[in-house]
Amino acid sequence: MTKLTGASRSHRRRWLNPGTWHLRTRLVLVAMALLVAICAAVGLFSYASMDSFLTRQLDERLTGASDRARVFGRPPLGQQGNRPDPLDAKGQGPGTLVGRIENGQVWSAGVLTKEGTRAAVSAADNQVLLSLSPNGAPADRTLSTGDYRLVADQTPYGDVIVTGLPLADKQNTLTSLIWTISMVSLGGLVLIGLAGTVIIRRTMKPLEQLSEVATQVSRLPLDAGEVALAVRVPPSNAHPGTEVGSVGYALNLMLDNVSNALEARQESEMKVRQFVADASHELRTPLTAIRGYTELMRMTETFTPDGQRSLARVQSQSERMTTLVEDLLLLARLDEGQPLKLSEVDLTQLVIETVSDEKVMAPDRTWHLELPDEPVVVRGDASQLHQVLVNLLSNARKHTGKGTTVLTGVARAADGTAVITVTDDGAGIPPEFVDRVFARFARADASRTVRVPAGAVPAGGGPADQASAEGTSGLGLSIVQSIIEAHGGTVAVASRPGRTEFTVRLPLRPAAQGDAPSS
Repeated sequence: MTKLTGASRSHRRRWLNPGTWHLRTRLVLVAMALLVAICAAVGLFSYASMDSFLTRQLDERLTGASDRARVFGRPPLGQQGNRPDPLDAKGQGPGTLVGRIENGQVWSAGVLTKEGTRAAVSAADNQVLLSLSPNGAPADRTLSTGDYRLVADQTPYGDVIVTGLPLADKQNTLTSLIWTISMVSLGGLVLIGLAGTVIIRRTMKPLEQLSEVATQVSRLPLDAGEVALAVRVPPSNAHPGTEVGSVGYALNLMLDNVSNALEARQESEMKVRQFVADASHELRTPLTAIRGYTELMRMTETFTPDGQRSLARVQSQSERMTTLVEDLLLLARLDEGQPLKLSEVDLTQLVIETVSDEKVMAPDRTWHLELPDEPVVVRGDASQLHQVLVNLLSNARKHTGKGTTVLTGVARAADGTAVITVTDDGAGIPPEFVDRVFARFARADASRTVRVPAGAVPAGGGPADQASAEGTSGLGLSIVQSIIEAHGGTVAVASRPGRTEFTVRLPLRPAAQGDAPSS
């Protein structure tokens, strides 16, 4: 038995559900159904009319044949015996059946052949003739020689003359009529179906253009960035005077409104980005001064223990503020789409160096590497890709407890991409937070889990490690996503209790022959 594929099953289910059919398909089928109903009605009416006409014509012939048989079969004047056979009456046509019934028995019944001879009827036919009522009303009966229309008339002499004519000619005529109507109707349905399909397709063409415009708009990246919404319904299909034109006109009005809203949004975003960039740039100078004077005071002035703690707090917060400003400036540059400083980057060597730096900062974690035998080289901005690894590894460092194992891997995928994975066995990210973990300033509720994604500060304390000491801005993973997307790659996260994995995919560029990771 042939096995249906998924696409075949889906296509079959679609055809079994009329609600999923194209409008033009439904219109063609409805038109064809109406035409079939009309042809059937015309055929039935024609058949009934022809049957009535042929029956009336046959009854007239039958009446004439019966009259001739009764007149010819009457006894000679003044004689009661040796009555003539009514089948011998002049004017009877081939196939005519005539029989005389006397005293409940059939006498001299026979059928006139084409050669003019007499053919006897069977005993079963005699029983059919005897069953007729002698009231002069025609009736259809089936005899051994075929179907007949019979009439039985009582004569003044006490006998009954039965006369019959074959129904074969009538039946052949009706059969020919049925075939003629069927073939003409079928041919007409085919021609009308083809013509109707062409006409309906042309009539529905404007709707297809409207659908095409809507599809083009649905594929535009309207969620972010500058969008030129120049797609419109052609003026020929946007006249309010027709149904399709009214839809096209309304769609164009909607697109104009959306375009204006997008332009207003883009203008607002540009102002906000410009403000963030300007404010961040202006904040760098006073923050540098604060950090410098703090260092100077710690080296030249004597403070009480409380004063030392306060000054250290000022320094740590100024450093955190500086990191936040640098992150905002980086995001502003990425949003502006500034060109990348592209070069050949060995991801294997980059991972080794970044993990080594994290080991120094967090020796209480277990750091593992999973590297290929050959270098994995991509074309990208080395400093930004380094920032990606730093953010992912610091995310694992800051938001997991002591003794956590962090595995960093590099590999080539079969789809032609380089894959970087950072996996830890910490508490995991809350399920309701996973979908927005890459959003800017996104923070998880630390009361539900020990682990907090990059940039989230535990509320009311956290694990007794660096997560509670190192405040984060909530921009780390946003920067990762922006950098990877600028490189034409993707980043994703999968998390459950005991396993959280960030996966980065970048377009792969093969290393030159003989390349190897530098030491």
